[in-house]
Amino acid sequence: MATTAQELQTTKTMLPPGPRPLPYIGHLLPLRQDPLGFLQQLQRTYGNMATIYVGKNPAVLLFRPEHVRYVLVEHPRHFSNRGVLQENSEGSNTSEGLLTIDGEKHRQQRRAVQPAFHKKQVEGYAAIMEQYTQELLKTWHAGDTVDMSRTMQELTLRIVSKCLFSIDLSSQLGPLSDAFDGIIGTSTSMAESLLNIRIDNPITGYGRRMAASRQLDMLIYTLIAQRRDDDRDYHDVLSMLMSVQDAEEPGTKLTEKQIHDHILTFLAAGHETTAIALVWTFYLLSQYPQVRIKLQDEIRSVLAGREPTLDDLARLPYLDWVLNESMRLYPPAWLQLRFVAKESELGGVRTDPARSLLPLRRRPAYLYRDAACTNGGTAYSHQYSPALHAAARSWLCPWLPAGNHPAPETAFTRYPDACVLQRLRSSVAAACALKR
Repeated sequence: MATTAQELQTTKTMLPPGPRPLPYIGHLLPLRQDPLGFLQQLQRTYGNMATIYVGKNPAVLLFRPEHVRYVLVEHPRHFSNRGVLQENSEGSNTSEGLLTIDGEKHRQQRRAVQPAFHKKQVEGYAAIMEQYTQELLKTWHAGDTVDMSRTMQELTLRIVSKCLFSIDLSSQLGPLSDAFDGIIGTSTSMAESLLNIRIDNPITGYGRRMAASRQLDMLIYTLIAQRRDDDRDYHDVLSMLMSVQDAEEPGTKLTEKQIHDHILTFLAAGHETTAIALVWTFYLLSQYPQVRIKLQDEIRSVLAGREPTLDDLARLPYLDWVLNESMRLYPPAWLQLRFVAKESELGGVRTDPARSLLPLRRRPAYLYRDAACTNGGTAYSHQYSPALHAAARSWLCPWLPAGNHPAPETAFTRYPDACVLQRLRSSVAAACALKR
């Protein structure tokens, strides 16, 4: 029987299939209890797309790499991450940070801090990364038991604060790490998520997050005040933020709150993701000795006993593959949210700006483990296989000429919010540790 135009239109506007939601809470229970297991089951059951409900709001899950690429790389301006913060802006610490603003405001403020990421500046950062990593390694001795998660978090926090804001937080690393853990590691309760009940008390998750938030606020606002009283030009991100013009109010500078949000975003995103990537990389290298031996041979051959520099990283391709593969299997940011800002059609489904929410994988823990996702006919797997990334362009030195890109379906391509410094920190720290 022929399909009428009206039936075709109805089909395209329907959301992809998904499990039946519970009244009021949708699929919050399985998302909280076992998020990765729940999403893997959805992929096995529904294929390329599935719809779940967060409370009463539908969320379209994308499992195919080409769909992720469509949103993050090819059409990023059709999708927004502002919706999450606009719906829950009260108490938000980073609502004006670079990772959470969109449009012209984002482009202008990103351009303002771009000089801090030029090659000459990054060369100076590499020296700081090498110095701080060596200082840490000197405290390690044979037979020691090291909490790698905590240690890597403190190392990357110290590096990012020095590189971007010209401050050494070595004397405050413990309390600051605890504060970030209090914000990032404390989950919201069902009452807070559904009923908007927030009790600022030390025994509640919300109260612990607020206490940690106040501790970070005190540090950041003190830093801003001290910099305003200092006439020197540090040529760092903080100086650039304090001089940039507000895109929405020409002729005016950013407010204290906007600067605060940018600093907190850089600190949080800059150290946490790098620490996670390093921890999983060292874990995987311990499980795959043949990969570790090959990587150590490359590092010894290239460095010949000296410490790594920025220029050396371009001559360590296997190190780049190892880090890429670690983040394929265990990505630091494995779930991203996007709201539809402009009507689009994706995989036969028309996304509606009025209601569609798109949680997207950022090289997710299982998206590129799916046997249906291939690179030139070779299926990706659960195995640790750095050679999968042999054709990818290096993320370490983006100013170098591009090599061959992998097949489009792999989506191992940089997108607008990719962080070069995160990869640089991972590479320098890993090279220093493995050389030793």
